[in-house]
Amino acid sequence: MNHLNETPLGKTSEYVDQYTPSLLFPVPRQAARETLALEPGALPFHGVDVWNAYELSWLNGKGKPVVAMAELTVPCTSPNIIESKSLKLYLNSCANTRFAGPQEVRAALEQELTRVAGAPVAVRLFDLQEAARLPLWQEQGLLVDTLDVAIEDFQYNADWLSCEQGGEQSAVLVSHLLRSRCPVTDQPDWGSVQVCYTGAPIDPAGFLRYLVSLRNHQGFHEQVIERLFVDIQRRCAPRHLSVYGRFTRRGGLDINPFRCDREEAPANRRTVRQ
Repeated sequence: MNHLNETPLGKTSEYVDQYTPSLLFPVPRQAARETLALEPGALPFHGVDVWNAYELSWLNGKGKPVVAMAELTVPCTSPNIIESKSLKLYLNSCANTRFAGPQEVRAALEQELTRVAGAPVAVRLFDLQEAARLPLWQEQGLLVDTLDVAIEDFQYNADWLSCEQGGEQSAVLVSHLLRSRCPVTDQPDWGSVQVCYTGAPIDPAGFLRYLVSLRNHQGFHEQVIERLFVDIQRRCAPRHLSVYGRFTRRGGLDINPFRCDREEAPANRRTVRQ
């Protein structure tokens, strides 16, 4: 992944506060998907990456600052993900630029994010009053974090995933213990994950051990969730599977990838850590 050496991650960056789309940096998805033996055009899932941006401000026509939150939805079929620090720098470049109104800001963001991602990116803006009324994420299913298990393996190991005896069932596994590392800076990323499946019962203790084995694994948020999906699909062969990750914010951004073989993405609801 030599292209990662060119990203602004881990480097000192000047904060530009005049609108500068050239700050955005693409990261090709396919490099990481090749490690999962996934071919372009033959993905076993569909889905989106939903970003919440908490540091967005611009000037109105009279020069008065406006603050807002943004929701950015990137299809997982886009050729590129958008490198997170470059997005932070880009959003901050709006700070001292005049826009006629939120519609002009949204149109500008959609145009440039679509250009960099290589596929249509949808943008929604919320003022703070609207954002305050949005409900939080409500977890459903079995919280595996409460299982009393001994864990000694902290290196990635998909062999922990296994199925129990029993007929097909529809179930949900939830954990807030997801942690991985940035492939550029090696800094930790923290998150929650929800796995919905229909198939043979997945061993909850094995799933917990598998999840903890990702604790020192390197990968961007989107790549980690795709690895979960592919590992569960290959080891447990559920008839239906969805994996939803919600990562805690960093740099004023949180990233929430959703991968599924059937259903539509759930509503964008923040966890208590976001």
